[in-house]
Amino acid sequence: MEFFRIRKDIPFMRHALLLNAVSLITFILAVFFLFTRGLHLSVEFTGGTLMEVSYSQPADLTKVRSTVASLGYAEVQVQNFGTARDVLIRLPVQKGATSAQQSERVLTALKSADPSVTLRRTEFVGPQVGGELAADGLKALAFVVIGIMVYLAFRFEWKFAVAGIIANLHDVVIILGFFAFFQWEFSLAVLAAVLAVLGYSVNESVVIFDRIRENFRRYRKMSTVEIIDNAITSTISRTIITHGSTQIMVLSMLLFGGETLYYFAMALTIGICFGIYSSVFVAAAIAMWLGVKREDLVKAAPKKDDLDPGDPNAGATV
Repeated sequence: MEFFRIRKDIPFMRHALLLNAVSLITFILAVFFLFTRGLHLSVEFTGGTLMEVSYSQPADLTKVRSTVASLGYAEVQVQNFGTARDVLIRLPVQKGATSAQQSERVLTALKSADPSVTLRRTEFVGPQVGGELAADGLKALAFVVIGIMVYLAFRFEWKFAVAGIIANLHDVVIILGFFAFFQWEFSLAVLAAVLAVLGYSVNESVVIFDRIRENFRRYRKMSTVEIIDNAITSTISRTIITHGSTQIMVLSMLLFGGETLYYFAMALTIGICFGIYSSVFVAAAIAMWLGVKREDLVKAAPKKDDLDPGDPNAGATV
């Protein structure tokens, strides 16, 4: 399916050096902010208090959030849990106050705003559990990266595997850099979005790599640069359809999903935008600079001298 077809190839690789320089600067800035500012980790990673409260009527999450914020909590997670009347509140660790004291203060404030609220449960998530979640998250990220490299190496060639994984890590680091710079809360939902971006971004790279391999077989007289430009140009319509429809869904979560889905959708939005960019100007360009050529992807036909004269099928083609 195509919305349009571009008849003349766009010379993407002509500007690859400049655009990759921009990518390198953006990547370095993201790493700088990660080391200097760090990530603003949520309760799941740092530890804190979980409260589940129930209302007699559907809860107004905005009102609950503002009530809890008035107690001095800069950022607190408030979301429905199960039904519209049940609310889950995540409180960060507060110096000089125990988990019981925190939950009692919050419950008192909520009751003053709505006497019908009742406490269903409260529990403390220790920093040790948070550390285990962080370690498991890093392991999941490492396994995804290794799996992508192995997949690309088997399906295409090691040069494409290196190019693809650099482009994917480029997207991940830039997402983390945005969260470090703006000090947005990094939660398990955001980590899930980062892992989703890894798979989503590699899909676009695979489409372009597959078209490059197909072009090497089809166009014998084209140079490598022309092959890559043609592959990218011929997949632009597909890219617009795929990423456009996905971004519409993500924007709906970003604009109408509330506080719970906001940073999850923000991470996906950044990942989709940079995923398109990296697939074209990072992955394809790196493959070009690594010296990918027709012989890497297309097996040469055996010479007549190499055929077994005793083989009755020698020289036959299927």
